[in-house]
Amino acid sequence: MSLEQQIKADMTSALKMGRKLELATLRTIVAQIKDEQIKIGRQQELIVVDIIAVLQRAVKKRKEAVEMYGQGNRQDLVEKEEQEITIIQKYLPAQLSKDEITGIVNRVITELNVDSIKDLGKVMGAAMGKLKGKADGKLVQSVVRERLTQISQ
Repeated sequence: MSLEQQIKADMTSALKMGRKLELATLRTIVAQIKDEQIKIGRQQELIVVDIIAVLQRAVKKRKEAVEMYGQGNRQDLVEKEEQEITIIQKYLPAQLSKDEITGIVNRVITELNVDSIKDLGKVMGAAMGKLKGKADGKLVQSVVRERLTQISQ
């Protein structure tokens, strides 16, 4: 069963079981997948990488919403967004730990032979190419920035 089919099957299950938040979240995801199909112009199902990108964008939007609702003292909305993040994340591949990310970043820095924070963009591009779908971009950026700062001192 493809990832898209799994999401649709879980949506049907949520409907039958009366899990309203899960149903609403999965309906939104299915609509976003359909929008991505239209945008790319494919008639058949999207490949897994495309669906993962849709899911990652959905999680990122919800994390930003959690931050904003937190600043506005809207704990009810923070909890709702966090529940939606949990629902979506079960379809994403496991994320790498900070130590694993640091190891990959160190290899990229060695391969590119960089020694300055000025090379942040180069390192980020290469690192995200290797870590796409496996790590949060903000975490990767903080690791790259930290490592380049250590090297340049």
